[in-house]
Amino acid sequence: MSDVSPRAVVLLSGGLDSTTVLAMAKDAGYDCYALSFDYGQRHNFELEAAAAIAAQASVTAHKTIRLDLGSIGGSALTDPDIEVPQAAQSDAGIPVTYVPARNTIFLSLALGWAEVLGAQDIFIGVNAVDYSGYPDCRPEYIAAFAKMANLATRAGVEGQQMTIHTPLIAMSKGEIIQAGAALGVDYALTVSCYAADEAGRACGRCDACRLRSAGFQQAGLPDPTRYLS
Repeated sequence: MSDVSPRAVVLLSGGLDSTTVLAMAKDAGYDCYALSFDYGQRHNFELEAAAAIAAQASVTAHKTIRLDLGSIGGSALTDPDIEVPQAAQSDAGIPVTYVPARNTIFLSLALGWAEVLGAQDIFIGVNAVDYSGYPDCRPEYIAAFAKMANLATRAGVEGQQMTIHTPLIAMSKGEIIQAGAALGVDYALTVSCYAADEAGRACGRCDACRLRSAGFQQAGLPDPTRYLS
């Protein structure tokens, strides 16, 4: 039996969820390759957070790919003409913070890097419980992407099954934080806010901030987030 650890590509945004997933992948014995994206997001400080998290976790490699999703717009996170909502959204529709095709693009690039690395595992921190209603965070989407991945890649065609891991998919934010804390995650390094300032301080009012704050309350742990006020 080989004593070489299996390789995994872990999508790392610099936020709470992806940082927890990285800790879980490492705890499961994977040799982790962290992948971040500079895609034109307004909350760009998260990339500095991702670099610090990757370094602390001693990942084998951390790659940041530059994209320009801002050129197509359509989201409050990439289009400066669309404001990030600062109040709870009353309707059940998909919010303006949804970035069109974001997870499909990210997972496709992670899939490509995984093939190059000879990795058969990709980890992503999508969640279908405490989330903002994004269609690309649902279990059925992940299942469909995994099926496509094994049809569209050399690895899949040659029998090297590609697996998309979503360990947080059915967990509440409080459960996620408790799991990460048990693995030693330093949540003070993470940035979740949709409208964080250049220093990474959170607005405390957007959906991401509300979910994060409620999560720490549910977990019974102090919230280490740096807020603007």
